Amino acid sequence: MTMKITSIRQGVVPISSQIANAYIDFSKMTASVVAITIEAGDGRQATGYGFNSNGRYAQPGLLAERFIPRLEEAGELAAHPDGGFDPIPAWTAMMRNEKPGGHGERSVAVGVLDMALWDAAAKLAGLPLWKLLANRYNGGKADDAAWVYAAGGYYHPGKDIDGLVEEMKRYLGMGYSTVKMKIGGSPGMAVREALLLDLGRIEAVLKLLDGDGSRLCVDVNGRFGLHAALSYAASIQGFGLRWYEEPLDPLDYSTHATLAEQYVPPIATGENLFSMVDARNLIRHGGLRPDRDILQMDPALSYGLVEYLRTLQMLREHGWSARRCVPHGGHQFALNIAVGLGLGGNESYPEVFAPFGGFATGVPVQDSRVRMPEVPGVGFEAKNELYAVLKDL
Repeated sequence: MTMKITSIRQGVVPISSQIANAYIDFSKMTASVVAITIEAGDGRQATGYGFNSNGRYAQPGLLAERFIPRLEEAGELAAHPDGGFDPIPAWTAMMRNEKPGGHGERSVAVGVLDMALWDAAAKLAGLPLWKLLANRYNGGKADDAAWVYAAGGYYHPGKDIDGLVEEMKRYLGMGYSTVKMKIGGSPGMAVREALLLDLGRIEAVLKLLDGDGSRLCVDVNGRFGLHAALSYAASIQGFGLRWYEEPLDPLDYSTHATLAEQYVPPIATGENLFSMVDARNLIRHGGLRPDRDILQMDPALSYGLVEYLRTLQMLREHGWSARRCVPHGGHQFALNIAVGLGLGGNESYPEVFAPFGGFATGVPVQDSRVRMPEVPGVGFEAKNELYAVLKDL
């Protein structure tokens, strides 16, 4: 049986918010959304949806000028050996005439389309995406639930330590037992001054968590140089935090290796690496430790699931377990991947980046774990606010 793409539509929607991390604010952030309709040789058809994760802007130009036309010109596509739609030939068609390297924004545009292709593939199969992935790539085994943590603690005008603690208290009330907060967002301050301020914020949240550092992650968003990263590391090492996230520029591998020699607890990074090759360089040269550190590559930003499958294979070859992967982005696509391919969990945004973050409407979080509904595809139709945006395509 052959498959054919019959329609591709795109749009741009705002995900702006008056919040900031240590590096950027999100007041003008946008996202691309796409809808792809695929028709099977037997006349069945399905429409899949896709969008890009927060932190990168919409890509209407790249989509319209290069990647959508290539998909439209792909013609008939070979089916997967199981008889269903296979996104890999479509992905190959998108990447025709693209040189290696230069992954920045191109990987985002391809990732948007890739998400829609996988959503359509699962719908044509009549399966949730997590189940399709388990069947094709994980011997039919899927996790019962995914571990998730509440990402927040952003800087906001007028928000003090009491406001931060109240935010974290809300997340605990939603069923999360692990939370994440931003640090390093005090521009203009000397390192020592900023560190003292952040230590007060961290200690306040730890008090809420009964002193259990394993329930708290801190995130620098790549702001620090080596001196600041080491100064913070020395001060927080005794807290036993779940992880110290993206303390350094994501491409500065040798400096990561230096930090890993000094900071014993887990380090997390990778959300701003957008290809298997960049991830491989991190594994080869970043000094990370496969028994404790966390890899956060986001399939929606890094050429999609087709490339992410290559990344997982590379990790296995280098002695890393998929359980060390906890993707950035907080979206249903990565949640399906986590459950179907046996990752270590997924990020969640309970209060920011609506309507793209979060899970199907009415699905509860219990002790930082969430079960997947039996909805064909990624499950966008079961997330009311998000589907209200996507269905307009």
